[in-house]
Amino acid sequence: MIPPIASRFVAGETPAEALDHARSLNDRDVTAILNLLGEHYEDRLPADEDAEAYLRLVEDIADSDVEACISVKPSQIGLDAGVEVFRENAERIAAHGADRDVFVWVDMEDHTTTDATLDAFERLAVEHGGGVGVCVQANLERTPEDLERLADLPGKVRLVKGAYDPPSDVGLSEKAAVDEAYREQLEYMFEQFDGGIAVGSHDPAMIERARELHDEYGTDFEVQMLMGVRDDAQFDLAEEYEVYQYVPYGDKWLSYFYRRVMERKQNLTFALRAVLGR
Repeated sequence: MIPPIASRFVAGETPAEALDHARSLNDRDVTAILNLLGEHYEDRLPADEDAEAYLRLVEDIADSDVEACISVKPSQIGLDAGVEVFRENAERIAAHGADRDVFVWVDMEDHTTTDATLDAFERLAVEHGGGVGVCVQANLERTPEDLERLADLPGKVRLVKGAYDPPSDVGLSEKAAVDEAYREQLEYMFEQFDGGIAVGSHDPAMIERARELHDEYGTDFEVQMLMGVRDDAQFDLAEEYEVYQYVPYGDKWLSYFYRRVMERKQNLTFALRAVLGR
């Protein structure tokens, strides 16, 4: 059982608990992106096991009254065990999602995984008619070129600032530089993409910029935020725009919770208030 101090950021340990949280989000016009916690499996067995868990999750979503999609990490479904393992499991999950009308996101991890992730996404997006999405990170020098590659593909692209600290020769570290890169890449997407833009940010300035670009170019977009971070803002935005909440669940919650708390001191305050009931 997940303790109250962590339950702000993690929906539970079971798919049923995750679906219950997703249902509560739907009541506030927010859609859930469900993610089974787990990553960096060097052996095939746990990667295949989590892939099977995602197949069952697709079934659970399709058979429920819940509006939700899923998101998988490449290293969770086999990338660290071999590119072919990752490709096979990604194809199985994407195909099942397409069959059951459940959208599948492929998360982006550190810069060493970018090529394998984008290569897999390109194949899946073409094969399954856009029923998949991929994440790109504004703090990588290569991202403008990657966006050019992705612009004409079906599916969706989530732009985030980047949770991983890249080496100086491949990425940006200064906040101002990352913010500027995000703005420039966001504008490129609104200008060149036909839709499928996911603004993955909690930064009010970036969300406001997306609104301005939407008014200028008329390109559709959605906002994506993490569970437990600016929840009230998510519900407010959902009154006007499509909003998705990234909802992790599973028994590997401890390391994820630790990362969320360490990112911002405010997150620790939120967690403590949840425990104290304030």
